[in-house]
Amino acid sequence: MDIRIKTTNYTMTPEVSDYLDQRLQAISKLIYEDEELARCEVEVGRAAGHPERGNIWRAELNLAYKGYHLRAEATAETVNAAIDEVKDDITSQLRRGKRLHIRLARRGGALLKRLIRRE
Repeated sequence: MDIRIKTTNYTMTPEVSDYLDQRLQAISKLIYEDEELARCEVEVGRAAGHPERGNIWRAELNLAYKGYHLRAEATAETVNAAIDEVKDDITSQLRRGKRLHIRLARRGGALLKRLIRRE
């Protein structure tokens, strides 16, 4: 998987980089068939906002593979929490798409079976 990481108003530490790599491995397991064709763009940084509200961290992930474009964005009080929210959102989108394809394949197979039985 081609991974591109961009930081905004933030210098990434090795700990956060390792944490992000672990979370991206969980995503790559769900697209193992087309992992070489996938492109993942990650943006991590401080969100612009009012200074009284404290540190607000933002994470954004764009995943493109096999004609699909998935996107997730999250804000949280810590960098790790924002990364976790984005990972959870993308994995749920990937699982939802997988269930949809399985359901359509089953419907098509059932329809074909009914057509064959009629003749």
